[in-house]
Amino acid sequence: MDYAGEPVERVSVEEVRFDANGLVPCVVSDAATGSVLMVAWMNRESLALTLERGETWFWSRSRQELWHKGATSGNTQRVKRLLLDCDGDTLLALVEAAGPACHTGHASCFFRELPLSETERA
Repeated sequence: MDYAGEPVERVSVEEVRFDANGLVPCVVSDAATGSVLMVAWMNRESLALTLERGETWFWSRSRQELWHKGATSGNTQRVKRLLLDCDGDTLLALVEAAGPACHTGHASCFFRELPLSETERA
């Protein structure tokens, strides 16, 4: 199966490169539209739970605990595919979302824009 017109290579969890804190960033996007919904962090345990249960699990850096996306809100994310980048240090979760990704109620956490200067827009 391919992604973005390129063949996908199957890899093992051992190829994920966690940082010094034992974490790896995970970009979450809508499997149907490709829209970026959020970015969160995974540790080995949350990655294992995501793979095992088929829904996103993350590590909350602020609360220092596992976090099952949608456990309290109902806005779970069913994982359709989980991809690892070429360097092995970033994950991409393609999901079917049961509701908004952002805790503010927005569909995506990326709803705030920093304006570019007129020169940079040209």
